[in-house]
Amino acid sequence: MYNHMKKLLIILLFISCNKLDVPPLNIIQDKDVFNNENGVTAYMATIYKALPIEDFYYRQEGSGFDRGWELFYHPGALCGELAGPYGGTGDGAGGFGYWPYADIRTVNYLIENLPKNAINFSKEKVDQWLGEAYFCRAYFYFALVKRYGGIPIIKTVQNYPEQSLEELQVHRDKEVDVWKFVAADLDSAYNLMPETSARGRANRYVAAALKSRAMLYAGSIAKYGSLNFVAGDARDQGYAGIPAAEANAFFQQAWDAAHLVEGHYDLYKKKPDNKEQNYADLFLDGDSPENILVRDYSLTSNTAHSWDATMTCRYMTADGLSRAYPTLEFVERFAGSLPVVNADGTPRRFNNTAELMQGTEPRLLATVYFPGATLRGRQFDTQRGIYDHFTGTAAAELGNNPPNLSSRHLSGSTDALYNGKRIIGFTGVSTNGDDMTRTGFYVRKYVDYKRDQSQCGLYMSTQSWIDIRYAEVLLNRAEAAMELNNTSDAITILNQIRDRAGAPAVSGVITIDTVRNERCKELAFEKQFWWDLRRWRIADKVLDNTKFHALLPYYVADEDKYIFLREPEPFQRSYTFEKKFYYEPIPGGELGKNPNLYPNNPNF
Repeated sequence: MYNHMKKLLIILLFISCNKLDVPPLNIIQDKDVFNNENGVTAYMATIYKALPIEDFYYRQEGSGFDRGWELFYHPGALCGELAGPYGGTGDGAGGFGYWPYADIRTVNYLIENLPKNAINFSKEKVDQWLGEAYFCRAYFYFALVKRYGGIPIIKTVQNYPEQSLEELQVHRDKEVDVWKFVAADLDSAYNLMPETSARGRANRYVAAALKSRAMLYAGSIAKYGSLNFVAGDARDQGYAGIPAAEANAFFQQAWDAAHLVEGHYDLYKKKPDNKEQNYADLFLDGDSPENILVRDYSLTSNTAHSWDATMTCRYMTADGLSRAYPTLEFVERFAGSLPVVNADGTPRRFNNTAELMQGTEPRLLATVYFPGATLRGRQFDTQRGIYDHFTGTAAAELGNNPPNLSSRHLSGSTDALYNGKRIIGFTGVSTNGDDMTRTGFYVRKYVDYKRDQSQCGLYMSTQSWIDIRYAEVLLNRAEAAMELNNTSDAITILNQIRDRAGAPAVSGVITIDTVRNERCKELAFEKQFWWDLRRWRIADKVLDNTKFHALLPYYVADEDKYIFLREPEPFQRSYTFEKKFYYEPIPGGELGKNPNLYPNNPNF
């Protein structure tokens, strides 16, 4: 009965371990947890640590919420935000068997047993802990339902052999009922918790923020789930899909929840006169008023991550590798095509690669490192190759008979020179090495530019992951408002986001795509877009034998100028999203233990 508490052994060594007359420490009992505040706090810590926050470590393959260093395995590289190492969409879309019912049992145990020991604490403390427990349980179920649809709702502690195997082999619940269960738990959390909380823990407004995210997801499934689905028993029985009639109620809950957060958090605006630097700093400032729920890391607790070592090439770091690079398609979300081609189709000439950044939206420059940008005293000298001379149009050069092909010089090595000039830059582009950009760009978001290069090695980064920030809550509200035909509220919210970003205001007629595109820009590389494509049910259209592009700089020797060509990214990976991927398969091991989890999701 107490096996799930064994993780607390080290944390609970405060229990007079220097005495001889104590119970064996391999048996942690209720009195050790529920008799004092330290015990409950330690118990809560194990729950928070297990939350499936898709943070720096997350990778959608292999062992799932991996603690490995290969952070370039980013879900953005499955869906077009990034070009990366995945061979195809199926590498991540098929799931990785996430099934956290042991963690849910830990939460249920607290919900059942804390009230029995309430005499040991103030009512405020008991309410706070119970509220946090409901919040965490909702978080686990949200992670499950967005993957599998309907899964078993288990509200009480299951015990074997006290309960028979037949009792423990529970059936799936309908997807709509799971989403309503998540909403109910978050409502309980909101009503029980105080307005403020310790860093990294939930309060009532954290619960409201998560509810805005979850209910927006549910509303999208209800409204758009019938557009692209695979038929099967799971859908027929309500385990995969939500009735369309439920959509507006979920959207209204998302809007209401987002509205509750207003006034309790704020957009980060500490440097209003430098919007680019302001946006870059919001992901590094631990005191940001925008942070709603964060996960912290440290060297002393052995929880440091490797973002700085794996989002930039080794030229800028101490060790590690980079293999995930922003696509040109992502960059073009901000202002359409970059000004690299003249009206007559010829490539525009630049004195240096950095000139391309002039007039670019500050938020984009704070999200992506362009060629010519600097980091830690070094310049991104990104270059694909050298032309002796270049004539004609950019389009002709990418055709079947490039007119300047004989004039072009490429290399896979940064050591290679042509007439004394390096053919490719130290930061790329290379055709035979993975540690240099393939798209012309690098990720800037979350990169700690203040960290010395020698400190940018594996397991040496400590910037916090922001799991929920106020900008997302505003975007949740704007999207829900559009779905509810409240265009004026959506415009107001979008312009708050765009003003901070240094982008022009929107006005007049906007569509749901206006809101979606703003979301894609603002939440780039924050593990959102992959799930957004799935809940909008457009992944099979966006990823339909799709290849992504790069913007590659070349030096034109006889002009002493630079040009940029829009080319397929050299990975040449093709991504196709099968409709069955909107749901992941129930893990085979779980089906083997519990046949009542059948039917599996369609086409699995």
